Amino acid sequence: MSPADIKAIAPASYYYAGHAASVQLRNTVGFRTEGGKNVLAGMVDTSGYSTAIAQKYQGLFINEVKLRIGGTELAPGEYGFGFVGDKLVITNVAAEDLFAVDAKTDSELKRPVPLRLSEGDGGYRLYAGKKYVVLQAE
Repeated sequence: MSPADIKAIAPASYYYAGHAASVQLRNTVGFRTEGGKNVLAGMVDTSGYSTAIAQKYQGLFINEVKLRIGGTELAPGEYGFGFVGDKLVITNVAAEDLFAVDAKTDSELKRPVPLRLSEGDGGYRLYAGKKYVVLQAE
């Protein structure tokens, strides 16, 4: 998606675990499937959350289509996500862990940024720095 597309659909704030956090539009990425469904991931300001939640909650994850993430199926919905160590953790909006998948490291990536999305590996790579997982729309 283009920055204009993302700006048009990304929320200004995101409700998670009893708080609404500001969404960092500059660190929000997404893609649109051939069927016109959106997948959106964005970093949020976690300053109002406890340390335990902020460790695993770095951003919002909204998908309008069923996804496979690292071989695990994720139903359409709204979630939290965080790259924790060598894992991507997906949580529900009550901050309960749904699953964790192994993240890979792209040592060839020249300019890591907080959040990036690029096509690859039969889907899209969601990067946090040099760590990434593959998202595949079903």
